[in-house]
Amino acid sequence: MTIVRAFCAVAAAMVLVQPAVAASPRVMSLDSCADQYVLALAPRETIVGLSHRAGAPDSYMRKASAGLPRRRATVESLVAARPQVVVRHWGGDARLVSALERRGVRTVRIDDAADFEAVRANVRRVAQALDRQAAGEAVIARMDGQLQAADGAWKGETALYLTPGGYTAGSGTLIDAMLKASGLSNASTGPFFSPVPLESLVMAPPRAVVLGFFDLTRAGSDRWGAGRHAALERTTKDRTITALPGAVVGCPAWFAADGVAQLAQARSAR
Repeated sequence: MTIVRAFCAVAAAMVLVQPAVAASPRVMSLDSCADQYVLALAPRETIVGLSHRAGAPDSYMRKASAGLPRRRATVESLVAARPQVVVRHWGGDARLVSALERRGVRTVRIDDAADFEAVRANVRRVAQALDRQAAGEAVIARMDGQLQAADGAWKGETALYLTPGGYTAGSGTLIDAMLKASGLSNASTGPFFSPVPLESLVMAPPRAVVLGFFDLTRAGSDRWGAGRHAALERTTKDRTITALPGAVVGCPAWFAADGVAQLAQARSAR
């Protein structure tokens, strides 16, 4: 009788535990940016699929992705994974989106963010879909703490953002918001992302430069672009404040605040 009672007690305890696990839906992410949100907010046991770039060098949460399934953004992968929620930034074509709608799978879209308020909205949207509001608020609190600590560190000094492809970022970009959050004034006066003429940078270099994505070596413009030109490298060598890694600036997410903290630390080091 004692054994029977003990077994019943264990069974009852298991019943009490199960709803907490079941409350978090099965989730799949369709691209690298979506991977970051899912890895940060979803319980590990509910993640039924990540993109094949989840472990790439520019994936901020790459260490957390180890051991989790990788899936392509296709209808076949969707059928195999049977997610209840799909998170996407740009991944998946119109056919896949239609398939998700027909199957009643909830799709959560991560929007491009030009400021940190939009990042907060992204985090809260995904957290709500995963029933992980507390985890979302914790992520936001960490981000806000970093922003507060870095606020105004550069006291209005001007800097130009530069990528290996020779592009800069102006108003309407999260890069611009990052520079301003650290107290820097953006040397780019145009909107959005635009190429910077090599000649103008060499002949009239900015007082300070912030590099982005230079930790990555990719084919195409990143490898052979204007940003890696020998003349420009000589010009920016003594003017570079810091180099922001691709994992920090490649996605409109909370870890952009890591880049702001890095900028502030560079000011303290001077």
